[in-house]
Amino acid sequence: MTMLHNSPGILRNHSSAITFLQRILDPTIVVALLLILAQLYGINFERFDIPSLAIISFLLILPIFKAVGLYRPYRNLSVQMLGGRILLGWIVLLGALLVLGYITKTSHYYARSLLLTWSVCVPVLLLSVHVAAWRLLQGLRKSGHNSRSAVVVGINAVSQQLMAEVSHSPELGIRLYGVFDDADDPSEQLQGYDRSLLIGGLPQVAEYVREHYIDVVYVTCSTNQKDRVTTLLQDLLDTTACVYYVPDVLTFHLMHGRPYEINGIPLMAIWEVPFTDVQYLFKRSIDVLVSGLALLLLFPIMLCIAIAVKLSSVGPIFFRQRRYGLHGQEITVYKFRSMLVQEDGAVVKQATRGDSRITRVGAFLRKTSLDELPQFINVLQGRMSLVGPRPHAVAHNEMYRKLIDGYMLRHKVRPGITGWAQVNGCRGETETLEKMQKRIDYDLDYLKNWSLQLDIQIILQTFFVFLKDQNAY
Repeated sequence: MTMLHNSPGILRNHSSAITFLQRILDPTIVVALLLILAQLYGINFERFDIPSLAIISFLLILPIFKAVGLYRPYRNLSVQMLGGRILLGWIVLLGALLVLGYITKTSHYYARSLLLTWSVCVPVLLLSVHVAAWRLLQGLRKSGHNSRSAVVVGINAVSQQLMAEVSHSPELGIRLYGVFDDADDPSEQLQGYDRSLLIGGLPQVAEYVREHYIDVVYVTCSTNQKDRVTTLLQDLLDTTACVYYVPDVLTFHLMHGRPYEINGIPLMAIWEVPFTDVQYLFKRSIDVLVSGLALLLLFPIMLCIAIAVKLSSVGPIFFRQRRYGLHGQEITVYKFRSMLVQEDGAVVKQATRGDSRITRVGAFLRKTSLDELPQFINVLQGRMSLVGPRPHAVAHNEMYRKLIDGYMLRHKVRPGITGWAQVNGCRGETETLEKMQKRIDYDLDYLKNWSLQLDIQIILQTFFVFLKDQNAY
């Protein structure tokens, strides 16, 4: 299937200039909006505060936005990811400006109304501009412009999944010319694909790439073809194509499988912490701010609950239980006592419907989840987070880690007061292994797909979940 080579078009011919314009546009928008708002608020530009704020913002926004991953290729970003990274970068920038203002004792010079309006308008305007550019590029790629021609070398499960993603995602702008393989009858392995996609064997790849001006070569051959792949890569040195090796790691259920290197030795993360350093800092800052504010606002309610617990039954106000926290280390989790017993040994019996151990006050607290309020103290201590996998008793951890694959991966982050499993109905007793497996599946899904938006969504859903009939008792 011979295809004529299409011109890469004006975008690819001027990619360096477009990248420069893209990155200079963000600080320009931020500064221009500041100056326009200052004019609208009648603030004199001759004062030092507006020019200094404009200069500092212009200098900081590029490195901060680059650090949060905003300037990665649009091919690999969704609108949600764009919005999340813009918001994260902007909040980090505002935090840096506040720190600078505090250190230099100049924050009082700035008009609060101006700063508030600027802080709200900037992310909205930036997102609008980036989404417009994203949709424009997506449309160009779908229509065949700004696209890359590609071939795949090797027919196997990973190459077929790669071809499926490319063919079903025209917005990626990748035109698949065909596939090469050295098998005796490789066409039999092209299940669900036109067998005319098969171009030839590995010795023909380099010549085909040169003749058809192929932009990208995806090598998916298995490691037992080392000699043939080495010869292929040597031949491809005489082309201008970008060459990517696609390892077969799909069977490992990657959790944020980012590439790394140690002194030139390439690494691929199979399981790792789902947050970057900046994201971790931002998530922890929200935890401290919200938990501190919650303890202040909820103190009267917590005081009333404490009195009710103390007067309703014999025992302490708080129930302290050992659970696993970050990295599987033991932590002590606080709850308002809701039972007559305080089990924390090698065997911990879960609460069941009509459980005689639950006090009358405790039944109400467990039904409304008010018994969990002291865990805001755990969040402030750094033992827990607002959102994350719910911590289980140590006895339950030791039992289920032997029964459920990947169970301990949930401890790669701080446990949460609420979590993805809980807002999806996985609360209360787990009397069967299938119920616990479902809960763990949600926890691992949260780790794989973590984002600021997902945390906010879980927090909002938590309020609605508690208003409905619960499985907690």
